[in-house]
Amino acid sequence: MAGKRSVKLTDSFKDFLENERAGAIVLIICTVVSLAVANSAVGSRYISFWHGYLGPLSVEHWVNDGLMAIFFLLIGLELERELLAGELSDLKRALLPVIAALGGIVVPASIHYVLNNGTATQPGVGIPMATDIAFAIGVLALLGNRVPASLKVFLVALAVMDDLGAILVIAIFYSSDLSFAYLLGSLGIAALLLILNHVFRVMSLIPYLIGGSLMWYLMLKSGVHATIAGVILAFTIPFTHKRDDLDAPSQRLEHFLHKPVAFLILPVFALANTGLVIGSEWAAELGSSNSLGILLGLGAGKPIGILAASFFVVIIGLCRLPLDLNWKHILGAGMLGGIGFTMSIFITNLAFTGKQEIIDSSKMAIFLASLVSAVVGLTFLKLFGAPNVDDTDLETMDFDDEEATA
Repeated sequence: MAGKRSVKLTDSFKDFLENERAGAIVLIICTVVSLAVANSAVGSRYISFWHGYLGPLSVEHWVNDGLMAIFFLLIGLELERELLAGELSDLKRALLPVIAALGGIVVPASIHYVLNNGTATQPGVGIPMATDIAFAIGVLALLGNRVPASLKVFLVALAVMDDLGAILVIAIFYSSDLSFAYLLGSLGIAALLLILNHVFRVMSLIPYLIGGSLMWYLMLKSGVHATIAGVILAFTIPFTHKRDDLDAPSQRLEHFLHKPVAFLILPVFALANTGLVIGSEWAAELGSSNSLGILLGLGAGKPIGILAASFFVVIIGLCRLPLDLNWKHILGAGMLGGIGFTMSIFITNLAFTGKQEIIDSSKMAIFLASLVSAVVGLTFLKLFGAPNVDDTDLETMDFDDEEATA
């Protein structure tokens, strides 16, 4: 077809899809196991284990602030790749998923805010903002070549930008007792690592990992959530613009972290954070303003926000859909965007620290909204997600060239 160009998907991107699909299955299994054990005869001992202390922090705290910093490091590395050499590196192609992600943040947050403004649950406004990239991409990967390759790239870019929004929300709104001395110390180490990268061109990962560990500790003491150190560290590590260059420290570390994050860190996070006791009043609690804000924010706000924002920028001519996508694909991606899970649970723990009943009811709402979003999104795309063009090979995706958009 005249006016088309083929873009080869990187090997790291295909590995990412495969890891996310398998990782999503492991997450589901861990969640089911955690719920079952928590509601069994040994449930109290299971929950006490995670709340027990290991040194200065509880086991749950080590998982949420320590292991999850590695998860956020991977998110930062993926974001760096997308910004410098991926879909977000070209403004014209980046604009659609960026604006879509913004719509998918603002609309769900607005729904929760309207329902909870002025109440004790208002801090939960950030919960429905987030998309679980592992689950969302994992569910989409189940469809294989029955959906366009460009839809997978669109959803990845959207979810990465969505995670960036969640990271900013965590850093700005869920930090407490701020210590500027520790914060400046952490940022000072980041500056030194940037000098090692851009001035001295140090390509060994060792000084970056050592500096990152110290940066994590100072960030933990600063009052800003320690996982932010993982994101900052990602942007100090040397990156090259060569596709799948595993000699580059950033790409090498990202490639190494995919499997440990998918098959160890996120499953442990699920075990530590989904062991809630389901009481007899769980259904009634779904009618609370907080739970409704989460259910409606993720289940309805995400697809509405993503579709509306995408439609707006296309209608006004700022960008256009790839050749093999239509509005049904964007709506389907929006439905999968309603899978909050990991990031939503993470923000729940920050928003309602010490308020276990609200945390448990919020998690129940997240489970239900994520499950419905996954089933509805998967079914919708299975029925209506066929590509607009014949080229459905995962190896390539087609876009109009710039002349065709004029």
